[in-house]
Amino acid sequence: MYTLSTCPWCRKTKQWFNERNIPFDFVDYDLASDEDKKRIRERLEKERLDLSFPIVYIDDACVQGYNPGKYSSLLGVK
Repeated sequence: MYTLSTCPWCRKTKQWFNERNIPFDFVDYDLASDEDKKRIRERLEKERLDLSFPIVYIDDACVQGYNPGKYSSLLGVK
C-alpha cells in the first residue's frame, strides 16, 4: 500500500484494514527516501498508474483511491 501521511483517504484506508484485522504493509510516499520514491514512480509508470493515493495492492490487483467495496470483493470480507 502506498499512501501519503497527510491524506485523509489514506488514513481511512488504513483504518478499514485495521478494523478488519487485515495485515498490510505501507509506505508513506511523502516521507520515503528519494531512492524509494524513484522506485515507486518507476513501478507506477510501468503499470501505467498515476500518483493518486492511496494505492492498494491485493494479490495481482491494484486499487487506487479509497474503495472499501473493491477491497471487500478482492479479499472476500465485509
